[in-house]
Amino acid sequence: MKRIVAVIREEMFENVKEASLDAGCEGMNVSTVKGMGKQLGISQSYRGYKRCIDLIPKTRLELIVNEEDLDRLVDVIVENSRTGEVGDGKIFVSDVEE
Repeated sequence: MKRIVAVIREEMFENVKEASLDAGCEGMNVSTVKGMGKQLGISQSYRGYKRCIDLIPKTRLELIVNEEDLDRLVDVIVENSRTGEVGDGKIFVSDVEE
């Protein structure tokens, strides 16, 4: 068994969820997280004041899958979450011992 943890853009979640379920994923845990990486935050102006938001809201998915399904589900996540811009997210894969 393998654990997939994917941190993706919030707006891409529905695409990833639907595609993962269509690809045979039987369940997932989802949470809202904040973080930063290469994107280093975003600058916004509000009523003339400029401010930098360095922790960007993201969606974190956690899936436990059989080893034979791993590559297919990782590909589904990548295909349905990638925009080609900095800040698309990360995918981590680890072994599940018990």
